[in-house]
Amino acid sequence: MKFFYSDTFRLGILGGGQLGRMLLQEAANYDVRSAVLDPAADAPCSAICHEFTHGSFQDYDTVLAFGEGKDVITVEIEHVNTTALEALENNGVAVYPKPSFLRMVQDKGLQKEFYRANGIPTSPFQLVENRSELEVLNHPLPFVLKSRKGGYDGKGVQIIRSQEDLKSAFEGPCIVEELVPFEKELSVIIARNKQGETSIFPLVEMEFNPEANLVEFLFSPAEVNTQVELEAQAIARRIVEAADFVGLLAIELFLTHEGALLVNEMAPRPHNSGHHTIEACTTSQYEQHLRAILSLPLGSTSLIQPAVMINLLGAAGHEGAVHYKGLSEALQMPGVHLHIYGKPHTKPFRKMGHVTVTDNNLQAAQQRARTLLQLIKVESC
Repeated sequence: MKFFYSDTFRLGILGGGQLGRMLLQEAANYDVRSAVLDPAADAPCSAICHEFTHGSFQDYDTVLAFGEGKDVITVEIEHVNTTALEALENNGVAVYPKPSFLRMVQDKGLQKEFYRANGIPTSPFQLVENRSELEVLNHPLPFVLKSRKGGYDGKGVQIIRSQEDLKSAFEGPCIVEELVPFEKELSVIIARNKQGETSIFPLVEMEFNPEANLVEFLFSPAEVNTQVELEAQAIARRIVEAADFVGLLAIELFLTHEGALLVNEMAPRPHNSGHHTIEACTTSQYEQHLRAILSLPLGSTSLIQPAVMINLLGAAGHEGAVHYKGLSEALQMPGVHLHIYGKPHTKPFRKMGHVTVTDNNLQAAQQRARTLLQLIKVESC
């Protein structure tokens, strides 16, 4: 067995965006040789990995060729060619998360069926194949409509409130979900290694940008009671044990007004809701993912101090070469940690970076974060 720090060991990553970039920064601390595949020639990972391949992670032949000679392959995005990953796995390459799990997560309908089959609480749902079937279903309004495949960062989700909305509903296979009133949107991140060891990060609370349907603020720790925290942990353990999962899994949850938790979606990789762990936790989600897929002991997830994370999104009406405003002023404030993703071009609501604010007092961190949101602007030149 090769050691992860040996000259011949190679870690392959499908996807070269900001999640991969932050994963590579932790991999450098472990002296892991990294290779990245991404369809963008100027992907954030392209300048900092040992080997970069410009190509599609959805193309069978490209993924197969990329994976040859790698010891472990992982992903920073789940929309990859799982058939090629299965072929690599059959040829002795370790692939984490498993291709079968990735295939299930790629299809939100299969996700929901997995929850139902394993007793995981989730909102009631029905599956439809097309818009005609949706119209015949005559589901009570309002309801949530989700494309089964391809959705991410708020895309692929519609709220159907009227018969008029039905006319512009997605065409193709979808999930119809009850529109469940909720009090908070939460996220729990769990890691599991090949030996079956698990470790869970403290529950976090998310606040969304209503226009872009993207996380705008993340608060850690979540302001919930102990019972909610314990139930979220139990749900996370149930999922990874049922799937024999290896890697890092982020699970998005709704907390209802009655105090119940419902799983919304999950992502089998480092996640936007774990960015704050770089500064706020003893072990970051990126280091924990590495530990899990390299079959190493998992690190402590204890919270060092409360934190608020702000996504830096491209400003509306701006597209082109990126220009950041307000960074110097922001960095004069205490507890401000800046992360720029290395994307040369911005467009409206594109994730261009994030800021984590740490403080011994969560309310103080929240106040500073809201000030920063007004101060920092991501515009085009």
